[in-house]
Amino acid sequence: MASIRELHQQLVNKERSAVEITQAALNRIQALEPQLRSFLSVTADLALAQAQAVDAKIAANEEIGLLAGIPLGVKDNMCTKGIRTTCGSKILENFVPPYESTVTQKLAEAGAITVGKTNLDEFAMGSSTENSAYQVTANPWDLSRVPGGSSGGSAAAVAADECVVALGSDTGGSIRQPASFCGVVGLKPTYGLVSRFGLVAYGSSLDQIGPFGRSVEDTAILMGAIAGYDPKDSTSLQVSIPDYTQSLKTELKGLKIGVITETFGEGLDTEVAEAVNKAIETLRDLGAEIQEISCPRFGYGLPAYYIIAPSEASANLARYDGVKYGLRADNAENLMDMYTRTRASGFGAEVKRRIMVGTYALSAGYYDAYYLKAQKVRTLIKQDFETAFTKVDVLLSPTAPTTAFKAGEKTADPLSMYLSDLMTISVNLAGLPGLSIPCGFDRQNLPIGLQLIGKVLREDQLFHVGYAYEQATTWKERSPQL
Repeated sequence: MASIRELHQQLVNKERSAVEITQAALNRIQALEPQLRSFLSVTADLALAQAQAVDAKIAANEEIGLLAGIPLGVKDNMCTKGIRTTCGSKILENFVPPYESTVTQKLAEAGAITVGKTNLDEFAMGSSTENSAYQVTANPWDLSRVPGGSSGGSAAAVAADECVVALGSDTGGSIRQPASFCGVVGLKPTYGLVSRFGLVAYGSSLDQIGPFGRSVEDTAILMGAIAGYDPKDSTSLQVSIPDYTQSLKTELKGLKIGVITETFGEGLDTEVAEAVNKAIETLRDLGAEIQEISCPRFGYGLPAYYIIAPSEASANLARYDGVKYGLRADNAENLMDMYTRTRASGFGAEVKRRIMVGTYALSAGYYDAYYLKAQKVRTLIKQDFETAFTKVDVLLSPTAPTTAFKAGEKTADPLSMYLSDLMTISVNLAGLPGLSIPCGFDRQNLPIGLQLIGKVLREDQLFHVGYAYEQATTWKERSPQL
């Protein structure tokens, strides 16, 4: 599928209609879904109605924005009024929100075409999209492998050209890691830059909505449309949003990039290391100053995250009790029995595991030993980043320690699965922006991702470096053969 800018030009020149573009995406979804399983629901009627509205504007010679008529996938943990929103969980199987999330409202107003809601790990808890209660999404590059998680449906849909761009959410790497596994671009924005209103909460101090695209430019365009202050979100930042496409330059002279030494140790696949090291040399050739930077507490992000995030989840998921909305278990003898039966039948194994871990960490007698200590470690990790950014503009690491693994390979070993997020988690703990871009392929033709980490609100610098690298390489020209 063409880029946003190319499709926009076709629409403006009246070479193609929005309905034609939308129908092509829907046809692609219909053809690929039996093997890919990226979407939990396809909103064909809505998409075609939105496309007709765009065509009517064009026919009336009204000006349209860049995203008007562009097919979009939405991760199924963002509320869409009148459209089922399941979070990949049986407990919300029949939940239809009565309101719209801020990001989907903004994109609808921009004329973007929502073609469907994408699959995810249940309540965004996972690294492979195998924890969905409904289906396991396949990786478009190798259908026997996972697309990453938890936003695996969105990443796979963009990689397979089922939509042009998509929305994901990132709590500990859930945009960047699947972007790496699927060979697309994915951004986790600065915490508070994109409204979380209407995003079903997992870990409220970590969750952030962000964009997927086939290219850095497409990702930057989508980011510009969803960023901005929202009074409905108490964590939303009141800052002006730049035009991110203005920072897409190919010259990196004078820019300092720090390579995080702690991310090149044990557990890193040799082919991933080789690809990232080649990418570093390309950035050096483009004029960037490269230096090694130590973030000594980087590795502690994983244990700190797996105390903080489950603790927040145990509080956030207490609302699913069978009383207000969602699933209600039958044949309960009393109120407590209804709570127990509802949650036992509605939640999957990983969600139950994290609720129990979180409840334990917050319980009397353990709060200081676990939760409080994890928050102190979080502060130290943040301080390491702040120190690093006094020396460099952007930090760099692999996005994930390996390429996409086989479906079922890690389901019996949760700790091995958690290690998939080793490189990404600390970025969420510090509230920083992180961008994953393709930087090569292993010998099995599986994509490898490069992670760029920026200062608070410096998404523009990440787009700058990412775009310069992308233009100097040919990775984005390769597509999965489906």
